[in-house]
Amino acid sequence: MSINTEIMESSKIKDKKIKNLNTKYALDRIMKYIFLVSATISIISLVVITGFVFYKGSKPFLTEGYSIISFLTGTEWVPSSKLFGIAPMIIASLLATFGSIVIGTSIGILTAIFIAEIAPKKLSSKISSAVELLAGIPSVLYGMFGLAVIVPGIQSIFNLPKGQSLLAVILVLSIMMLPTIVSVSETAIRSVDNAYKEGSYALGASKIETIFKVILPAAKSGILAAVVLGIGRALGETMAVILVAGNSPTIPTSITDSVRPLTTNIALEMGYAYGTHQEMLFATGVVLFTFILILNIVLNKITKKAVK
Repeated sequence: MSINTEIMESSKIKDKKIKNLNTKYALDRIMKYIFLVSATISIISLVVITGFVFYKGSKPFLTEGYSIISFLTGTEWVPSSKLFGIAPMIIASLLATFGSIVIGTSIGILTAIFIAEIAPKKLSSKISSAVELLAGIPSVLYGMFGLAVIVPGIQSIFNLPKGQSLLAVILVLSIMMLPTIVSVSETAIRSVDNAYKEGSYALGASKIETIFKVILPAAKSGILAAVVLGIGRALGETMAVILVAGNSPTIPTSITDSVRPLTTNIALEMGYAYGTHQEMLFATGVVLFTFILILNIVLNKITKKAVK
């Protein structure tokens, strides 16, 4: 009897284990389909949004006879007169992005170096916390700060009738880029193997030489990724820029001129636009999307070469 009982108990245990395994495998299959559905939704969302924007943006050129060349090179934006030229917006966006890259990237990388390699632990943790807090501030508050502090400062320094200008846009965007660039660059710098530093010190290099000749080259792929993310934020920012740009659709001849970037043009007029005017704003969005896409492709190639 005892032998039979043991056999029955062992068979029950085996059956239970088999059931548990079947349950686990079933759960794995269900989760696999859940992950697949999630990924599919993400891809479909991207395709639908991109397709809709391109469809609406291409309509004036395909059905109404507007010239793409005139749209991209025209210098007048007067919807009431059917004049749709976005050259001033393109130039403003490129200048604002380039200026913010120069200032924001330089300050951001130097700040990351200070936090990761130079500052004492207590101080670096406080600065890191401050940077994280800066990342959580809504963009409209950056714009309000720029309108209340940066714009009056520019107005008084340059003796201008108003301080809303390309320079104000560059300064605000530079501040907004800092959290992204600092956080990602700091992580990249901290991930560099200590063996690199120790080898550099062993060869007689100073701390600053080690940072700029050893650590930064070793962390360049992560730093470039930080720059890519920062540029994406600068090129796509809207609310803060509206408050400090001045929103004049003319080609800037000076850094103190009022400007209207692409994002600002869309945000200002989409609420009341209709017909051809609305479709031209979608076309502006297509141009912006294309710029960001080209920029990401170029920078990704640079990042891959840096890794190699």
